[in-house]
Amino acid sequence: MAFTAETLAADDRFLAAILHCADQMLAIYRESPRIASIFAAQQRWLMAHAGFALHYGHPDYEKSGLYSGRFIDFAVQNDIASRNTAAAFMQEMLAYRFLRPAPGADKRTRYLEPTEIAEQHFTRWLVTHMMILDSLDGGKRADRIATDPAAMMAAIQPRIAKAIIGSQAVRSPGPTFNLFNWANSGGLVMDYLISRLPDFPETAERVAVGPLSLREIRDQFMISNTHLKRLLTQAATMESVGWTEPSRKGDFWLSRRFILEYWNYQASKFAIVDAAAEAVLGPAVLDEP
Repeated sequence: MAFTAETLAADDRFLAAILHCADQMLAIYRESPRIASIFAAQQRWLMAHAGFALHYGHPDYEKSGLYSGRFIDFAVQNDIASRNTAAAFMQEMLAYRFLRPAPGADKRTRYLEPTEIAEQHFTRWLVTHMMILDSLDGGKRADRIATDPAAMMAAIQPRIAKAIIGSQAVRSPGPTFNLFNWANSGGLVMDYLISRLPDFPETAERVAVGPLSLREIRDQFMISNTHLKRLLTQAATMESVGWTEPSRKGDFWLSRRFILEYWNYQASKFAIVDAAAEAVLGPAVLDEP
């Protein structure tokens, strides 16, 4: 049986999985800020999943194919983005050469497809999640995907996209998570803060992560000082983050509520990924008699 969100959330080893996932997202950003900008805010991440799923063959559509009209309609119908935002995203992906024109069944339609670099990074996202799941139960999901990454991506990703886009637990896990994940570069800042966790005693109301350098965050994620301070101030007003001493001095801390929002989001997301993998690959671990 695939992992459930409840099983993952209750697993003491899941903290290490969360920290590894955050580190991997930050590593992708350092290697390629443009491609990682797709993961930097939830709206862009959802649009990217939608685009890949339409290209490979979304479960709700009889025929596969990605083109602007279909993508924009899908984004609006699923409450991901406005028509203007979805159209601008497509143009940006073309400008960055993450999308390119492709042949299609209807010659009157301008079909698009992900470029190799876009597919490589999304496949890396998928394999990273499979490796983390494998570390929890000893399965071989990542190895099986590595035998034919393109085919596995095409089979598994649309299932993940459909479930994620339809999941409130993933799209709206809590007010502080939403604050960071809908802000420009906020998702990366949140991953960075979570990656600093030394541990997570669930009875603690606050967990200190050590001194925090705003300059380091600004330089690393190319976020303006005004935007970063506003984001942290809003989170502090919600009593979700703060410093142990006045005037942003001392150690920085994260609230238990904020950590649990991130924790439960990851549990829901990994459960979706595992269910999609099991549907395509079969059980990761066979029951022994």
